[in-house]
Amino acid sequence: MIMIRISNIKIAAYKEQHKVLEQEICRLLHIKSLQNLQYHIVKKSVDARKKDSIQCIYTVDVSGLKDEAKIVARCKKDNIVIAQKECYTEPVHGEEQLLYRPVVVGAGPAGLFAALLLAEHGYRPILLERGQDVDTRTRDVEQFWQTGVLNTASNVQFGEGGAGTFSDGKLNSVIKDIRCRKVLETFVRFGAPEEILYQAKPHIGTDRLKLVVKAMREAIIAAGGEVRFGAQVVDLQVTENQLSAIVMENGEIIETNTAILAIGHSARDTFYSLHNRQIMMEAKPFAIGVRIEHPQSMMNFAQYGMEIPYASLGAADYKVTYQASNGRAVYSFCMCPGGKVVAAASEEGMVAVNGMSYLARDGENANSALVVNVTPEDFDGTDVLAGVEFQRKWEQAAYQLSGSYKAPVQLVGDFLEGKMSTAFGETRPSYRPGVVFCDLSQCLPGFVTESLREAIPAFGRKIKGFDREDAILTGIETRTSSPVRITRNEQYQSPTAKGLYPCGEGAGYAGGIMSAAVDGIRIAEQIIRKYRP
Repeated sequence: MIMIRISNIKIAAYKEQHKVLEQEICRLLHIKSLQNLQYHIVKKSVDARKKDSIQCIYTVDVSGLKDEAKIVARCKKDNIVIAQKECYTEPVHGEEQLLYRPVVVGAGPAGLFAALLLAEHGYRPILLERGQDVDTRTRDVEQFWQTGVLNTASNVQFGEGGAGTFSDGKLNSVIKDIRCRKVLETFVRFGAPEEILYQAKPHIGTDRLKLVVKAMREAIIAAGGEVRFGAQVVDLQVTENQLSAIVMENGEIIETNTAILAIGHSARDTFYSLHNRQIMMEAKPFAIGVRIEHPQSMMNFAQYGMEIPYASLGAADYKVTYQASNGRAVYSFCMCPGGKVVAAASEEGMVAVNGMSYLARDGENANSALVVNVTPEDFDGTDVLAGVEFQRKWEQAAYQLSGSYKAPVQLVGDFLEGKMSTAFGETRPSYRPGVVFCDLSQCLPGFVTESLREAIPAFGRKIKGFDREDAILTGIETRTSSPVRITRNEQYQSPTAKGLYPCGEGAGYAGGIMSAAVDGIRIAEQIIRKYRP
């Protein structure tokens, strides 16, 4: 489809956006109205560098015009050009006989998107998820947050939708891939807000994402796929470097020569099972640290110059980075405007935290992970799973420090001075099942504490109030990414088990919902191109 693309349309944030946008399109194209024409927003971003003149910046595509080239020539503007819509190309089926139904292990974004594409192409995949369906899982998680009773099989890490289900539902990514557009369009097809198609920093929110993943599951089943919950894979059968079967916890053996391994970054027991089966993998870097909470009104004022932003802006977010004098990178991660800090443990006797926001992002606090990079050189020993034990060590330390699943917390001012906190200020903690004042340096590696104490004042110089004394630090954040990478070759298969496709964040090939979903699509394409349904 041929269209006219208009970029860099600037509209004051306080104005009625769609009305003014239509007026600007008509003015720039020298037409009287948009009657019988169609336009859609390609991108929307915000320029808040001047607090007294915040602008929303749009790129739009207009279709339905005649003689587009003449119109563009008449306009004589660099920001008005002819454009052609890029579309995802569906993979062409291969000819090799598929002996068994393909199996997808894990119903996070990688597994869901892989299973959906396979199902829609007629491959009848079997999707295995160790956790529960999203409704049951939500009840289990809520019980944990209320009572402190952890269900190790159904929690923030395990269950339909993966860890991203209890997050902000961020969909931004640094990768440039047409599959990103397919992911966004698929989410919209299953109930996500249409705005994610053009937002510079799209998000769905945990509340809407739950509905979306349920709709995706129903579509997989309707297309001939099978979805099983409470179905944990405990082993593989490999014959002469060829995958031959999946072994379930209940003893069932599922024969297959094709399986997508999309297990997520917290499937620690599965990592050990794979290692025992001699599936090739390696330790990889990740990051650990804390969650920091500020009043959202303060963050709005710091970023926009107003405590209650215009509707066109939404709750303010941020991204900060710092290179500490010890050589460590310190950065914000998974920032959740108007969100909550949540209990994210998946094993007994350990404390892990994450962040979550609803679609409206209307909570009192802004929170973000503040994390410091760690490398395999920081781990105890050289074992491929040393990173897993590194995570466990510090999560156990946090649990022992608080004495329960209550999280250890410290006010920023006290953390910087190295003293215990005794009372909260204006900022109130959002974490459930509760918090305990502790010395966070006792549940973090020394270099992490050192790096954070240097970085936080620096962030305060970038964002006014970031280092305010009553901001709350909640420990500890350890699940930033997988501690291992499961090796795959140019055909995306394990070198030690042909037919096994390591995939997504747990396998070390993605970081977040978008890149995991893209990787799931990419792996499904490989199977489709090789086999006929």
